[in-house]
Amino acid sequence: AGFCLSSGTPAAAASLDACRKTQKPVTMGRMHSKGKGMSSSALPYKRSPPSWLKITPTEVEDHCCKLAKKGLTPSQIGVILRDSHGIAQVGSVTGSKVLRILKGKGLAPEIPEDLYHLIKKAVSVRKHLDRNRKDRDSKFRLILIESRIHRLARYYKTMRKLPPNFKYESTTASTLVA
Repeated sequence: AGFCLSSGTPAAAASLDACRKTQKPVTMGRMHSKGKGMSSSALPYKRSPPSWLKITPTEVEDHCCKLAKKGLTPSQIGVILRDSHGIAQVGSVTGSKVLRILKGKGLAPEIPEDLYHLIKKAVSVRKHLDRNRKDRDSKFRLILIESRIHRLARYYKTMRKLPPNFKYESTTASTLVA
């Protein structure tokens, strides 16, 4: 049931179209693994805030800024607002996302969050390799992590989210994360 064959007749072409409509769309695979994960979060259809939510957009922005000053990342701020304050989507209440609110107030992190976490992972793997020199698998994984870092840094330089002179170096990476 994973493929459809066509003999060139109009009836076969119609069955081919029907078969194409029933198949799942092809998703792009992971960069350094076999998975083609289909799962993702489903956002609510309505973009307006729920009627039971009695919090104003300015209060939400104040919460975001207060949590950012504590040193939390935008995704951690979103999780806290969702779990503790009942705000499912900050964008539906305020009209702008957490990171855009923080950028407007000058509280956004200097390097993007996904790049920060990749650098943090690379630093921890490198620390592990200092203690366990013979761990060849970790050495290989470190190469994969660092290639992802370089690719993401190149993307963020073109999108001007990073300065053009930004360069990931393993010797100075621990200062970026600390």
